[in-house]
Amino acid sequence: MALVLNEEQRFLQDTAREFLNKRAPVSELRKLRDERDELGYSPELWQEMVELGWSSIILPEQYGGLEFGFLGLGTVLEETGRTLCASPLFATAVLGASALLLGASEAQKERLLPAIAAGETTLALALEESNHHKPHHIETRLTANEGGYLLNGSKCFVLDGHSADHLLVIARSSGEINDPEGLTMVLVARDAAGLKCQRTIMADSRNAANVVFDNVALEADAVIGELGAAWPVLEQVLDRGRVAMAAEMLGLARESFERTIAYLKERVQFGVLIGTFQGLQHRAADMQAELELAHSVVLQALSSVDDSPEQLPLMASLAKTRLNDLVKRVTNEAVQMHGGIGVTDELEIGLFLKRARVAMQILGDSGFHQDRYASLCGF
Repeated sequence: MALVLNEEQRFLQDTAREFLNKRAPVSELRKLRDERDELGYSPELWQEMVELGWSSIILPEQYGGLEFGFLGLGTVLEETGRTLCASPLFATAVLGASALLLGASEAQKERLLPAIAAGETTLALALEESNHHKPHHIETRLTANEGGYLLNGSKCFVLDGHSADHLLVIARSSGEINDPEGLTMVLVARDAAGLKCQRTIMADSRNAANVVFDNVALEADAVIGELGAAWPVLEQVLDRGRVAMAAEMLGLARESFERTIAYLKERVQFGVLIGTFQGLQHRAADMQAELELAHSVVLQALSSVDDSPEQLPLMASLAKTRLNDLVKRVTNEAVQMHGGIGVTDELEIGLFLKRARVAMQILGDSGFHQDRYASLCGF
């Protein structure tokens, strides 16, 4: 597995950094928040991302994709973490595209994947039903009805759920509530009759939604993959999402660290720069070491998606745990080293802390992944 980027991947990362610094700095997130933007992201910015090929990085060429691999996508996501960029990239190009690639029929792929690549369709994964990540705990029911299906239940914390064109809903067609067997993935139009979507704005000012399904009628071809056999596909999709989120969190942590180091070099206290205080130097050195370790973990996890899929479950939980802990520590230290101004809205560093707290919960916190990692290792 490559633990360094090749020339093409470095070029992609540099291009992404230049583009995001110019078109989507942190001030743009603040603007979206202050104006309570209806979508929560800029559709013009999203189309520019599409034109750069970001929506199609992992898609095969036959569906209009670049087929550049997950490591390439990870370099872009790391840069979006640096600017706290709000866009459908994670929900659509990572979770949605992966679900279709791994589980959809050929006809479904030919219909939906080119639309994702062209920026004509956005998706959201509707999975969670409680305040904690429990991918098996599914009560939403899918029942047969006159050649099709009826969908009943509710979902919470659906990332970009209020703005997506379609929802990929995980429902139970058989089995008990906590049973991984009997789960089915269905594609539901967000404007379907009986679907109620309530937007929620998280602490990080990003999009999520609570969704209720009340006898939503679906055609038979709404099922993605096989009826009752969604778990093997869903598990891979979630692991891809965890690795991708870890890449974004790495960018968030790096930016927080670099902004803090810059502040230590300019803030004067007691007549001297606070960066000369040995205690702060030791804390900064510890963070630097943790960042480099996390970088290697994320690169290996991203590489495993394409090169060693059998290692993906372990690497995904390892990466998400490491980055959960890292962004918590780095953003805590950043706010402390900035002092009281660090928690005021005047300074952008507080926005990084808020984003970190939400990202830590996406697709599993450290407790969930530590337990999963131990189980995968046979403990």
